[in-house]
Amino acid sequence: MHLINHITERINLAMAYNKLFIVVLLFLFDLAVALTESTVSCYKIEPGTIAGIICADLLLTLIIVIVTYRCASFRRQKIDNADKVYMNVRANCKS
Repeated sequence: MHLINHITERINLAMAYNKLFIVVLLFLFDLAVALTESTVSCYKIEPGTIAGIICADLLLTLIIVIVTYRCASFRRQKIDNADKVYMNVRANCKS
């Protein structure tokens, strides 16, 4: 019976935290709406600048992927070659 009471208390506590989270989230949402409706001037970014940032990001991501693939391929090839040498040494020792 004590275990059931403990579980019930935990569930009630979790529900209270969920309600608090929703209230805080709604407050922050209302705050964000209020701030966007004010006459604050924002820094304008041109579409060409955004396109340039996206293209540079894609290029950098592609370079990282290619370099990672080449390094992994080189390492895998090195390990495969080492295994072949080891197998040949063992085969020569048996004869």
